[in-house]
Amino acid sequence: MPDLNEIKEYLKSYDGDEKVIMEVCGTHTASISENGIPAMLSPKIKLISGPGCPVCVTVASYIDRLVELALTPNTTVVTFGDMMRVKGSEKSLRDAAAEGGSVKMVYSPFEILDMARENPDRQFVFAAVGFETTTPVYALIVECLLNGDTKNVKLLTALKTMPQAIRAVADGDSKITGFLAPGHVSVITGHRLFEDMAKELNIPFVTAGFSGAELLAAIYALTKLKGGESLNMYPSVVTYEGNIEAQEKVKKYFEPCDAAWRGMGVIKNSGLVLKKEYARFDAGSADLCEDKMYNGACACGDVISGKKPPHDCPLFGTVCTPDTPQGACMVSVEGACFHYYTNNR
Repeated sequence: MPDLNEIKEYLKSYDGDEKVIMEVCGTHTASISENGIPAMLSPKIKLISGPGCPVCVTVASYIDRLVELALTPNTTVVTFGDMMRVKGSEKSLRDAAAEGGSVKMVYSPFEILDMARENPDRQFVFAAVGFETTTPVYALIVECLLNGDTKNVKLLTALKTMPQAIRAVADGDSKITGFLAPGHVSVITGHRLFEDMAKELNIPFVTAGFSGAELLAAIYALTKLKGGESLNMYPSVVTYEGNIEAQEKVKKYFEPCDAAWRGMGVIKNSGLVLKKEYARFDAGSADLCEDKMYNGACACGDVISGKKPPHDCPLFGTVCTPDTPQGACMVSVEGACFHYYTNNR
């Protein structure tokens, strides 16, 4: 591998076949924008954002159910901050709170256990949104509930898995020539998953870290790799097989299901739901597939699937800003629209 200056010079002057590289992970999107990487690349190397922001791919019906629960007497919805501002078909959790609903923002899902113990007569529901990275945490919460005496905690799940979504964006007339595999997800799944996907799709994959230098090196590699080749360029934390213990914990409590992705429709076997024997911990996650967005002109679905850059959305930068978000891609700090707007990408 050349040194960083040589990589920068190569990428800036690249004049070969056009490369269209999708960064799947929302944190990669953030780092690419914050490091000004698009400006370092030749016009023949294009970066597009993919469906790797969990908040961004959550459908309106899921938000509507959270709002309904927050407004239910003696019920509290517990969530991460990003979910507060995402609107469903009409309202967000922040709107529900303003109407007197009970919503608590946390930094760790395990905080819900303390809340529940301190308020045994109140029902607590965690907004369990995420990919392979966070699902093991929810499996551990279920395990804590099984092993303890806390009876007033449930999960409303919108848990998704990356392989099927990647297949969806790679199908049809996609011009994608390479994938930056999601770094955090790879810690759990291992690089082997993306090695197999590279061979299956005949598109190169590179598992990458999150610094500017790591991303530039990964983009360089993707201009050199062919067909089904792959590389793990994040070996300090990503192994070939991944975190086996976490994988087994997820398999113990969850099973695959069809899942709805905002703007992408229902993707077969792309989600995870609690197994039937643990259904008592579910707050009504089934059949939350309605994707009626707050603002129908929002192009969030096309942005998530890499069909459009954010600035091609008619709402971008005018009606839709981080202060007045019309879609989830502008709400989340991992959203493509948020970073295109705040970093002038």
